[in-house]
Amino acid sequence: MKRTTAAIAITAALAASLTACGDSSDDKAAPTAPTAASTPAGQATPSTSASAVKPSNGIPPRPTGAARDAYLAAIKIVAPNAAADPDKAIDAGRNQCSALNGGAQNPDHAAAQRFGNDVHPLTDAQGKAINAALRATMCPAS
Repeated sequence: MKRTTAAIAITAALAASLTACGDSSDDKAAPTAPTAASTPAGQATPSTSASAVKPSNGIPPRPTGAARDAYLAAIKIVAPNAAADPDKAIDAGRNQCSALNGGAQNPDHAAAQRFGNDVHPLTDAQGKAINAALRATMCPAS
């Protein structure tokens, strides 16, 4: 139980650190979104483009950069073997986000099944910690 609590605390710290990565003087500040007046008719603004729209199935985009690193680090804390193959861990996480966002009946058990396997099974408590890691990194509750 201590390991699960520690994993949740570390995940929360990782998520908090992601929001503090830049400052207002950062050279790579995101450009401002075009307004309707500056966007030619018929063209999508960033807020309406396919990549910016949250999919209706609740599956988030693949994390990259620091977000990817934070997610994988959080999963490794809970279940190191689940993050042995980063691409599989990311796919499992994206699918688990769909379950979390869709109101799955028993999301902790689903996470344990999704991230575990016959050689390295996970408990529902580990599934709960994985869900906390997901909420802190890849799929925050809306």
